[in-house]
Amino acid sequence: MPAIGYVTREGNGFKGQLKTLSIRTEIEIVPNTRKASDTQPDYRVSANGVEVGAGWVRRGEMSGKDYVSLSLAAPEFGPRRLYANLGRAAGQDDDDAFAIIWNPAD
Repeated sequence: MPAIGYVTREGNGFKGQLKTLSIRTEIEIVPNTRKASDTQPDYRVSANGVEVGAGWVRRGEMSGKDYVSLSLAAPEFGPRRLYANLGRAAGQDDDDAFAIIWNPAD
């Protein structure tokens, strides 16, 4: 799956850039400090100060490792949500570097 951006760990969250053919914007993924139940997201996602999505910590079935599953929505994405996962950035030696890996719903 193609990477549509890259982020680095910053404190308890992540900061970087979302890049598609038509979108290039700074993105921030921060812990949801108001989470009150398991159904609420673990992270809030914003681009240039506008909330555009959320993230949930999931555990990989095969690897058993935790990852962040993202759901993004904005008028620029069209009528459908954009789904992505945070994964290790290929070729990066930095343990704090992650790729935003597009995960098509179809």
